[in-house]
Amino acid sequence: MRTRKHMNYETPAARKRNHYRSRRDLGGAEMTPDHEVLVVGAEISGIGTGVALLRAGLTDFLIIERSNDIGGTWRDNTYPDVAVDLPSFVYQFSYELNPNWTRLFPKGAEVKQYIDHMAEKYGLSKHIRLNAEMTSRHWDEDEHLWHVRSAGGCELTARFALTAVGLYTEPLRPDIPGLDEFTGKVIQSARWDHGHDLTGERVAVIGTGASAVQLVPKVAEAAGKLTVFQRSAIWVFPKPDPSIPRWLRWLLARVPLTNAVLRAISSAVVEMLLVGIFLLGKPGAVIAKFAAALVRVYLRTQVSDPALRRKLIPDYKFLCKRPSVSNTYFRTYTRPNVELVTTGIERITSKGVLSSDGRMHEIDTLILATGFRLFYDPENYRKAPVRGRDGFDLADFFTHERVQAYEGVSLPKLPNNFFIFGPYSWSGGSWPGMVETLSTHAIRVITETRRRGATAVEVTPEANDRFLRFARERIGKSLVYTNNCAGSNTFFLDHHGDSPLWRPTTSSAAKRAAMTFSLDDYTYRTHPASAARTP
Repeated sequence: MRTRKHMNYETPAARKRNHYRSRRDLGGAEMTPDHEVLVVGAEISGIGTGVALLRAGLTDFLIIERSNDIGGTWRDNTYPDVAVDLPSFVYQFSYELNPNWTRLFPKGAEVKQYIDHMAEKYGLSKHIRLNAEMTSRHWDEDEHLWHVRSAGGCELTARFALTAVGLYTEPLRPDIPGLDEFTGKVIQSARWDHGHDLTGERVAVIGTGASAVQLVPKVAEAAGKLTVFQRSAIWVFPKPDPSIPRWLRWLLARVPLTNAVLRAISSAVVEMLLVGIFLLGKPGAVIAKFAAALVRVYLRTQVSDPALRRKLIPDYKFLCKRPSVSNTYFRTYTRPNVELVTTGIERITSKGVLSSDGRMHEIDTLILATGFRLFYDPENYRKAPVRGRDGFDLADFFTHERVQAYEGVSLPKLPNNFFIFGPYSWSGGSWPGMVETLSTHAIRVITETRRRGATAVEVTPEANDRFLRFARERIGKSLVYTNNCAGSNTFFLDHHGDSPLWRPTTSSAAKRAAMTFSLDDYTYRTHPASAARTP
């Protein structure tokens, strides 16, 4: 795989020629869109969707990206030791198997390189517009088009819209009193400042989630004093992370079937450990207890101090939150320059952090590893409103109604709209595999719409309700409910107390559903101007 140094995405001149304006046909009655398909987001979901469109022969599409580069999570998160917490063989598309992974758990830079390679190989550069953050999107029922505004007040139109922004949309800034008063350096984990040297500094990290598990050991090596503020502990397994030997990479490059087999095996194992146990409910709770016991044994090999071990063991049951993997995280807290604080934070001052026990922790740099806003958070759609037919507002809907989407892809009253990661769509295994599944669903509907000569398509309320009942019934038997996870502050539960993240089936079942769902679960309508031209 070649390293991409630069890609010629849409030039300013081309952008000017395609300047966000609809073009009326000669009859003047119907609006012809700037692009047939608009994809929002150029992270791995958007890039995978773009390739899927090309492979389906749908070439009139544009991918808009708010940043100045593609990659999403793997562009933004460059903190020390950032890596995938799934095996490399899982984190790839079935049609683009990478023989060049160097480790079992690849670093973030390798994943970014893989995404760049995908965009370059499949010629996506001419379909990508950077620095084009969507500020609003509304459906025009008179035109059967989506109108999309981006930063700067520019507007474009599209027949179909696919949202491919991924699971995590924005890093969360904690609501801690006095945070703006701190006069030292503040670094968000997803906005790492590589120009700031932590060597010898007094550093504090707020948060002990997956990002912190990776960065804390590296920060501890550089800092003179590191204080980690923990609200809740995290289940951490040892990380079997060997380098991939040259002979195996040679074999993967020359015998692609080897890579395909490793991908299938790795995906099955990950799915069994995450989704399988999670969805088993009470039987899964027995396995979860065994897994928790293994973590305790592992922790004992890393930390000899019983009091410190008690702090590092979660007070919630296993799989109430997603676990992590690390060979160094637990051991880092035994270093003489590292302190774990679990008493809570009273406030931030100009000089540091005042903990709830009255102690003042003076620091030079504050690192915020405090998580992300999820895709179904209504605030995402208040910041960038999405409005459909008959006054439908996605932010209001997700606020007041259960978070939902038919097969994780579409909603009534949002015509010609598809989520490439929506509610009840994550199978917990291969993320690229999930993108393939969801884009298959969307492209089947788009293709059928074109075949029928229709200009608007929308999932029926009956089909949507049927899938929601199925998903909620299945997920209601999962560990997130049988393990009483409501008090664990888990992102597996939303503001309604539902768990709309997981798809309660295997990924293979999801794939079959994407290829076989009834196309009559959608209604198809034709714009009067188009119908009038049909012989």
